[in-house]
Amino acid sequence: MNIELINQLSGQLGANGLPYILPMHPNLVHLTLGLFIVAIGFDFVGVFFVLEKPLFKFMAIPAARSNFFDVGWYNMVAASIITFFTVGAGFYEILLATPDENVKSAWGLQAMETMLWHGVGGVLLLALIVGMTVWRGFQRFLWRKDMGQQVQWSYLLAGLVIFGIMFVHGTLGAQLASEFGVHITADRLLRLGKSLNQLQEAL
Repeated sequence: MNIELINQLSGQLGANGLPYILPMHPNLVHLTLGLFIVAIGFDFVGVFFVLEKPLFKFMAIPAARSNFFDVGWYNMVAASIITFFTVGAGFYEILLATPDENVKSAWGLQAMETMLWHGVGGVLLLALIVGMTVWRGFQRFLWRKDMGQQVQWSYLLAGLVIFGIMFVHGTLGAQLASEFGVHITADRLLRLGKSLNQLQEAL
């Protein structure tokens, strides 16, 4: 975003360059990640339940295979819903970003390239997670509703591929914060020539 346009809002923005104390996007990102990982993880546990059943019995844990698939399904639905807010908050905060223009990331990308790839990746992941939720719903309610194994192997493998995309996408986001100082309060105070002792006052 043009720095002159952002300066028009300067009276409403805090030391981190946002109109609120803590960035929302990073927190929502971790919620998306957690829900998606739990969803795929519990579906894996459900698939391998036959092998794990003696262990659950030995540990006196009352577990049914369908319970694990229930957790997988509801977490995938929740991940799909929360990711709309994650991406929305990300685009809002990226519009207010004023990254360091003279820095290149560890991947050799400049700030604008990193922000663009991170934005495109966010939309891609949103589409993939929603697609996985729809796919999961068809398996749960139509294709495999009478089968013990509620999910297909191709679905689980697709989940693992999405884990890889999340890793690349998350690294781009981490670079925006750690290398370009996007919405990092301490970084912005230093660039303004202020002391970090003013950090507590800024918060």
